[in-house]
Amino acid sequence: MATARRRTLKAPADVSGTGLHTGSASVARLLPAASGAGIVFRRVDLAEPVTLPATLDHVGAVERRTALGDEATGIQLVEHVLAAIAAHQLDDVTIEVDGPEPPIGDGSLAPYVDAIAKAGTVEHDGEPVTITVGAPLTVSEGDARYVVAPADAASLTVTIEWEHPLIGRQSGRFDLTTDAITRELARARTFGFVAEHDSLRAAGLGLGATKDNVIALTDKGLAHGKLRWPDEFVRHKAVDLLGDLTLLGGRLGVDVIAFRPSHAGNLALARAIRRVGGVHAAPVMGIDEILGIIPHRYPMLLVDRILEIHGRERIVGIKNVTANEPFFQGHFPGHPIMPGVLIIEAMAQVGGMLLMGTVDDPESKVVYFMAIDGVKFRRPVVPGDQIRFELEMLQLRGRNCRMRGVGYVDGRPVAEAEMMARIVDK
Repeated sequence: MATARRRTLKAPADVSGTGLHTGSASVARLLPAASGAGIVFRRVDLAEPVTLPATLDHVGAVERRTALGDEATGIQLVEHVLAAIAAHQLDDVTIEVDGPEPPIGDGSLAPYVDAIAKAGTVEHDGEPVTITVGAPLTVSEGDARYVVAPADAASLTVTIEWEHPLIGRQSGRFDLTTDAITRELARARTFGFVAEHDSLRAAGLGLGATKDNVIALTDKGLAHGKLRWPDEFVRHKAVDLLGDLTLLGGRLGVDVIAFRPSHAGNLALARAIRRVGGVHAAPVMGIDEILGIIPHRYPMLLVDRILEIHGRERIVGIKNVTANEPFFQGHFPGHPIMPGVLIIEAMAQVGGMLLMGTVDDPESKVVYFMAIDGVKFRRPVVPGDQIRFELEMLQLRGRNCRMRGVGYVDGRPVAEAEMMARIVDK
């Protein structure tokens, strides 16, 4: 079987109009990107353009939309563009927006799906990232509940409930192929309630909403126009879910069942999938690269791979815990448990990789950890576990830093700590 290849645009694709929430006129230009670039937004209207990778780590607001970055320089309501990109299975795209929000069009994906289809797509070097899980996973966030399971062909099953005569309880199952999304989801529009109009505007939302880009609902029915499907509401909620999950940075290879999904819930689901190692891509650093940066060796080398590095801000690494670990001989015979101090040591080594990335000559340096605070152990780590360490830089001044780390096994936290470290010469 041929290996799948990454995909980008053949030519630029432009969509112009007005933003739903900001009311600002803008043009979104989708551009071809190099293999491995991923999906990246750029605010080009600012004196210094701001680049915002479409990843979970750059998510800002999630109230009534998904935004990247901060209010001043970020981009509002990115989920529709991302869902259209996912519909065409694109892996590498740059989206230039000359304003704080991409155009909403008619409130659906159709303008973006059609623009991409017109521009065309092309395969290029590299394998796409695949989002999978090894076993079913359940996630709850507020009123939203989700189940995600392995699948050969991705799909979304979505159920919503509203006490409204046109909505009530609606459910739908949607395959995530280009044809199915184009046919069944792309024209489903966003919706809102007339009764919320004033409160939304007071919060700075919905400033660009009109009868041409929102399904407006009164207490009894439609404020204007007609529905494209009787269940257009649940179809659009599936669109939002697809767009939000695209922030995982890959093509979905799972079945997702969602009950009363929300943006906050969708992102909690995405983070849970990431924590169980559901983002399958080549490691940023394997063991050979790791050995070339940190001085640790057997039996004290406790990091096997680096999966993600985001500048000086964040790093993700893993430690595979096997029954052959030397410490299990004495901790404890007949009841092997990884010593907590070594879990924190492994976390520190991953953090040290992030800190080493801030210097030009890491081979001549070593990281000393000066303080460890707020250590908590949540559950034992045993043979067969894989610990995923996620660390973020809280403060970096010269050669000194403060980091926060959490270790996860199967998506559940096993340990957390804050650490202070310093780079010194060997």
